Amino acid sequence: MKVWKLKADKLLLVAVSAFAFLLLATPIFVLVVSGLGSRAWEGLPESSSILTATLLSFASTLAVVCLAALLGTPLAYVLSRFDFTGKRIVSLFIELPIVMPPAVAGLALLITFGRRGVIGAWLADAGIVIPFTILAVIIAQFFISAPFYIRSAQVGFSSVSAEVEDAARVDGAYGWQMFWYITLPIAWRALASGMILCWARAVGEFGATILFAGNLQGRTQTMPLLVYSVFERDISAAIWTGLILIVLALVALFVSQWFAATQDRLD
Repeated sequence: MKVWKLKADKLLLVAVSAFAFLLLATPIFVLVVSGLGSRAWEGLPESSSILTATLLSFASTLAVVCLAALLGTPLAYVLSRFDFTGKRIVSLFIELPIVMPPAVAGLALLITFGRRGVIGAWLADAGIVIPFTILAVIIAQFFISAPFYIRSAQVGFSSVSAEVEDAARVDGAYGWQMFWYITLPIAWRALASGMILCWARAVGEFGATILFAGNLQGRTQTMPLLVYSVFERDISAAIWTGLILIVLALVALFVSQWFAATQDRLD
């Protein structure tokens, strides 16, 4: 009786797991098969804006990754190395954009940096207009995706043993020397993984971008916005752009997991 009950439990576990997997994988599989089966790329019009949207997405996300590395690395290091009052609150606000509804994120950016926003009004008086420009695209992507890098970098810095740093101090390494020659070489895989996740999230950003930067072809229209724009009038362009985004996401996820696996083996 116990054997049969054990087998039934395993069957139920396998059945639920299989159902969950199919629920997550089937839409992606159907999209890929539909695109390849209908040869969606052959039906694209000559005036397709896919190339423009692709180049704009790559340019903006490259800027986002550079900003995340420049601004997020010191922040992640401080969070991993120092204890201070309000540290949990700081971490909470940094990671909040990850779970914040994209439309709410776009609204927050608009009332902050819009022409009549808290900061945007001052900038407008100085002749600097951010909304519905490429700068707005970069800010929206950074706001949504930078927390992925910061969190990964924080984990990487935390994984560096204090004993290693103490030994380096005995040998005379301090400040920037400690960071560049000891901490960074040990934690670089976590930072690289975070950069890839940050880039992948920025490439797929839609909600905050369309609300804050608009959907202007050739100016602010990224690849996800293109999918939204051409869905009704050109399903082939939408499918083909979707396939490109899926391939980019798969490559980014694979590389990120590889970095994480190598970091775990070293630890």
